[in-house]
Amino acid sequence: MKSPSLQQTFIGIAGLIGAGKSTLATALGQTLDMPVYYEPVDDNVYLADFYTDPSKFGFAMQIYLLNRRFQQHQEIIWRGEGGVQDRTIYEDSIFAKTLMQQGMIDQRDYETYLQLFKHMSHFMCRPSVIIYLDISPESSLKRIQMRARDVEAGVPIEYLRLLHQGYEEFIEDISRSTPVIRVPWEEFRDTSEVVEVVEEAFARESFIRDAVWRPTIG
Repeated sequence: MKSPSLQQTFIGIAGLIGAGKSTLATALGQTLDMPVYYEPVDDNVYLADFYTDPSKFGFAMQIYLLNRRFQQHQEIIWRGEGGVQDRTIYEDSIFAKTLMQQGMIDQRDYETYLQLFKHMSHFMCRPSVIIYLDISPESSLKRIQMRARDVEAGVPIEYLRLLHQGYEEFIEDISRSTPVIRVPWEEFRDTSEVVEVVEEAFARESFIRDAVWRPTIG
């Protein structure tokens, strides 16, 4: 049965690499009977090249992801049935900025990216709510190593720390216009618990909330 408060809403799942976004998105989609829009991984034509040579393919990678996520974003809006998106289009700017800070994207390309994003944003509607899976860079690295994707084998902790800092700034900024629910995700939770706390926090109609857990059954 669909949740009355979350029915036909646009739910974005945000968080660091390896946070568990896809797993939670799948579970929420099944529980709420909503379509799920996954981050392009298996069919990402730039992914392997990017991790091999990020300086060469960083800008192309970001443009590719921006295009794919814009396509997903518009489909969710125009279908009018709601949906769960595994990483929102708004988070792409965090990765672009981090690559620029590390010298993987030059300033000119970064400014071009920002201008393109700004123009595209005029055709976008914000998610109804963003669920931010809050984990440390160290936990992110451990989960990347656990899932053992070959292309991610060399992700450095410094990169994840910069991303984490970018996420904190992003959440503070976007929470001024979009409800954000920060979920402590160092330990995975049962989906039914997540649905309950998200419903409760979303119903308060405030902009940024920390999820509050009740004692787990069992």
